[in-house]
Amino acid sequence: MTEAVIDVRDLVTTLGGNSIHRDLNLSVARGEVVALIGGSGSGKSVLLREIIGLLKPQAGRIELFGQSVLDSTPEQMNLLRQRFGVLFQDGALFSSMNVEDNVATPLFEHTDLPHATCRRLARLKLALAGLPPDAAKKRPSELSGGMRKRVALARALALDPELLFLDEPTSGLDPTSARAFDALIRLLADSLGLTVFLVTHDLDTLFSIIDRIIVLSDGRVLGSGTVAELKTIDDPWLRDYFAARVSKGEPPHGN
Repeated sequence: MTEAVIDVRDLVTTLGGNSIHRDLNLSVARGEVVALIGGSGSGKSVLLREIIGLLKPQAGRIELFGQSVLDSTPEQMNLLRQRFGVLFQDGALFSSMNVEDNVATPLFEHTDLPHATCRRLARLKLALAGLPPDAAKKRPSELSGGMRKRVALARALALDPELLFLDEPTSGLDPTSARAFDALIRLLADSLGLTVFLVTHDLDTLFSIIDRIIVLSDGRVLGSGTVAELKTIDDPWLRDYFAARVSKGEPPHGN
């Protein structure tokens, strides 16, 4: 049986008196590229932040690599975080640092390597993310939105993680840049053996690079599977969601 890298059981989340998750269960196997979708307010980004230990649910169990996130000490979580990388929706880059130092920051913080070595490794990660050498010394403000996303991805890869979390990775990108970013994610997942868990609303991402889709609705997992499998679910939001791609004149059937 394939190892579950992410395992969430009986999760209950209430924020501001509102029920967000109700006995939510999901798992992601090693090597999968999985997308999490759902309507506005369905708790997608909240769930991601709970899985990586930034938010605490009211009840339930979350495990990464078989280790409990909720029961871990700060020291244990620090070690666990070195096994996964995160790309937040806005990139969360440090505006006061150049690109090279942004990517090197996890290496500065979590390794004893000389800073010069950390910067050399950062330049390698930037190249892996498809950025030219001259980007290293620029500030984030000097880069396009697509290039900033790639810098954030390079930083998420800095510690050679086994697992990558992406929150709306193509948000704010033009269609060409978004598809190029999708292709890069798939290439990295396949070539580095990464497990990828991404929150998205981008239909083209789902049709192009995703192994499996998990749908959140009404605080729980409504369904899990390929596009074709999810289209068999009789749910108004899901029907409208996939109909949006057909309305653009694209084929009605996906993988």
